Amino acid sequence: MTAAAPVHIPVLLAEASAAVLAGAPAQGAVLVDGTFGRGGHSRALLAALPADARLVVFDKDPQAIAVAHALAGADARVTVCHTSFADMATELARLGIAQVHGVLLDLGISSPQIDTPERGFSFRFDAPLDMRMDTTRGETAADFLAGADERQIAKVIRDYGEERFAVPIAKALVAGRQQGQPVRTTGELARLVAGAVKTREPGQDPATRTFQALRIHVNAELADLEQGLAAALALLAPGGRLAVISFHSLEDRPVKTFIARESRAEVDRRAPFAPPRRPLRLRAIARVKPGEAEVRANPRARSAILRVAERLA
Repeated sequence: MTAAAPVHIPVLLAEASAAVLAGAPAQGAVLVDGTFGRGGHSRALLAALPADARLVVFDKDPQAIAVAHALAGADARVTVCHTSFADMATELARLGIAQVHGVLLDLGISSPQIDTPERGFSFRFDAPLDMRMDTTRGETAADFLAGADERQIAKVIRDYGEERFAVPIAKALVAGRQQGQPVRTTGELARLVAGAVKTREPGQDPATRTFQALRIHVNAELADLEQGLAAALALLAPGGRLAVISFHSLEDRPVKTFIARESRAEVDRRAPFAPPRRPLRLRAIARVKPGEAEVRANPRARSAILRVAERLA
């Protein structure tokens, strides 16, 4: 019997879609779904957009891109870009698009990625330690752990996993490598981390933070986020909306900081009546969390936060 394909349930689907659509004009709208995934948010946007609208979708994952191409084959309004949303400015320039009216980013990892063992994202399965969102390029998590020194490994696990046992974990990884036993699978990594982490957080596997850290590092997620936010701000037309869904503080913090910074004008205190050195460019609109019903239906939604901002003139 063939196992059912992993299903992704879009988080805050109605709220995120409505937020982006609120900045779209009645005619000629151009929107960006920077994290296509399995297309849940894109389909909701398309259902509300007129025939002359355009939706440009991005994703690193070849499996997601295959789904996106199928959607584009059925709907001429869709254009597919197999790359990170960090490359938004370059890709849209290539397409001849100078401005957009909305950008939606649903950060982090999708359920199909977690639930597909061979992707190596989850310690629930023993599989090759890959963790790349784009399996066509870049080094795997196993490659990184095989080549990085103890200091580099500890820094990644501490900075991206907020793991206080980062140094013992790094020492154990390097010691195993020196003994001819490098970590190559998710199961091996989970067991090693369990031996190095001396305390347990209730309801959380000791490997959770390390797996998160390696995934963020391998996929340059935070660097992509900073670049993507800057590109979205530059591309948004006045009145256009930026909507970002994050799932943990490492994602949400830079989004919150970015919106707060761009929602304030920077003035020279020595010349208070002079034009601002950095003008006011965004207006914070909303901070939305899933309701109880959504969390009951989809427990993975429980930590999600949607932040919405509007581009000013």
